[in-house]
Amino acid sequence: MHPRLAEDLDSLPDLLDAASKLAAEALGGVGERAAAVPPVGVRPAPLPVGGVGARGALHEFSRRWEPGFAASAGPRYLGFVTGGATPAALAGDWLTSAHDQNPASGMDSSAQDLERETVGWLAELFGLGAEFSGAFVTGATMSTVTGLAIAREWLGEQAGVTVSEDGAAALGPVTVLSGAPHSSVLKALSFLGMGRSALRKVPVLPGREAVDVGKLAEVLESLDGPAVVVANAGTVNTVDFDDLRAIAELKRRHGFWLHVDAAFGGFAALAPDHAALTAGLDQADSVVVDLHKWLNVPYDSAVQFTRRRDLQLRVFSNNAAYLGEIGETPDFLHLTPENSRRLRALPAWFSLTAYGRDGHREIVERCVSLARDLGARIDGSPHWELLAPVRLNVVCFAPAGDVTQARVDSLVRAIAEEGTTFLTPTVFDGRPALRAAFSNWRTTPADVELVFAALERVAAG
Repeated sequence: MHPRLAEDLDSLPDLLDAASKLAAEALGGVGERAAAVPPVGVRPAPLPVGGVGARGALHEFSRRWEPGFAASAGPRYLGFVTGGATPAALAGDWLTSAHDQNPASGMDSSAQDLERETVGWLAELFGLGAEFSGAFVTGATMSTVTGLAIAREWLGEQAGVTVSEDGAAALGPVTVLSGAPHSSVLKALSFLGMGRSALRKVPVLPGREAVDVGKLAEVLESLDGPAVVVANAGTVNTVDFDDLRAIAELKRRHGFWLHVDAAFGGFAALAPDHAALTAGLDQADSVVVDLHKWLNVPYDSAVQFTRRRDLQLRVFSNNAAYLGEIGETPDFLHLTPENSRRLRALPAWFSLTAYGRDGHREIVERCVSLARDLGARIDGSPHWELLAPVRLNVVCFAPAGDVTQARVDSLVRAIAEEGTTFLTPTVFDGRPALRAAFSNWRTTPADVELVFAALERVAAG
């Protein structure tokens, strides 16, 4: 054994304790650290030859890299839609690495059963019935890829071809309809060989990001063949929801595949005051849910659900002698693009076990309340303009007056450099804007005060 490896093995408990202390120091001060650290160039070091051992690696990380890391796990990081990691989820994530299980196969451990239990809990949280099956993937993008890959196989089924055998070219032109699709939908269509041009935008309601169901009905009436409809349960800019029940009624008449992006908006189902927004989600054929957003588990973690596991198996099955037979309950390696992967379900299992439905409901409701608080403050400021109602956990706003993209980009940089918070830019209804997304379990009303004060300082400066 290499001497450094042997030395680290002999002192493994002490090394883990040292790493734990380093992590505790980082998380203990995450509320006081800059939310974002504008990147500076770091010259790559040469590849180590002999190595410095684990303690040396901890030292090098602390010296060279940790100072440049954002406090993205902290309470005032409001960019993208970024959750933190609840204490239980973090513990589960560490144990995921320690046990290093590969849940793709059920031949050697109970890891798959833990994942199935966790998927079942999540399906229950989102109101999905027993007809849905699910599996963990890296994020909403791969969940979208998986769901649309199953949809592609369904399109083949309607046309009398097997896409998984004959290829996407056997389908011919494909029609995918959506009002305000997430950018990952285009990426998935490109990846799956259906092409970005397959996406056909349907008009949205005035001043909204929700699809005009009447216009969608008109488009469906005009089609000669089957289609895929991508609906939103929470858009990125304003957390707008398509009328899923009305779309499901259209589905009964026109027989399309309904794919619903509920990456973070689906968590509205946990809160009684907002659950009606997700009504009809259980009528979807495939559903996207991202867990490293509002479930507050570490990256990378998401789940995909579908009611057509038979088609999913046809797409992703991996037949090899060393993998054994595909049984009545297929191993996960037959259901997603990956074969081997880490046990992503364990942090989610820990957090759900530790805090239950009620604990995660409280996180959702608090985040919504905090977003509305910031929205009200922005609406009352002469420096800013609220661009849309705060429907859930995202505040979409812009500087008052005429605004250019350059002005918004300058403000995003200035806010990041100020350090109190971090926001991301967007474009809403053709207007350059900023967005603040509340999804971290640590965030409190005191953080909203600090964020708004920082925004006022930057706008006045």
